[in-house]
Amino acid sequence: MKLKIKLLLPFFFLALIIASCESKAEKEQREAKELQQKIQIKARKEKEAKVVAFQKEQKRIEREKEETAKRIKREAKLKKEREEKAIYDRYINNSLRTGATPYAYCFGSNNSCSDYGCSQIKVTTPTNSDVLVTIKKNGKVYRHAYINANSSYTFEFPNGSYQTYFYYGKGWNPNKVMKKTDCGTLKGGFIANEHFGKDNLQTLNNNILEYQLILEQNGNFSTKPSNSEEAF
Repeated sequence: MKLKIKLLLPFFFLALIIASCESKAEKEQREAKELQQKIQIKARKEKEAKVVAFQKEQKRIEREKEETAKRIKREAKLKKEREEKAIYDRYINNSLRTGATPYAYCFGSNNSCSDYGCSQIKVTTPTNSDVLVTIKKNGKVYRHAYINANSSYTFEFPNGSYQTYFYYGKGWNPNKVMKKTDCGTLKGGFIANEHFGKDNLQTLNNNILEYQLILEQNGNFSTKPSNSEEAF
């Protein structure tokens, strides 16, 4: 054991001699370099921490925006549902009298035919639906009328070629926007059980065309599908 200690002593003294060889200027330079390295490391860590904090803040802001957008969308949906329910409750049992012309401001009234050579179209509605009937001539609405369920109405006009359209439904809302037309915005429509139908173009010459509308299979008359753009 004593021999090992004696052998290590020369190395210990050699290390002290080498260490003592560093001048004061070199020491200051080394310490300044080490300090600069520490400052750079600290600055880098602070920069990285700021980047991480910024990213977290951006994610938080994005989450907040998404939550706000979802909330606004949800509130808008609930508001729309409340408004639709209010309209439904107000108009679901509303109906016009048979023969009423809700679009008279645009399509005119139903005048009787006083010309020589007149024809008629008689429409009988189903028991379970009111119907708004429009009759077109040369692509324009020439006659129209509201007909209650389980009722009938007869149109009169000069002989010619006409196409009849049928707008079925329940609950008449006078403020419902149906279409933009040459005469302005067409308002008034059903709020439930809406359905559009039509017949082919028919040429009438001193005769009566009758429609028995039955909303069931195997009825005596089956209308073709249509839509508000065609019907009005």
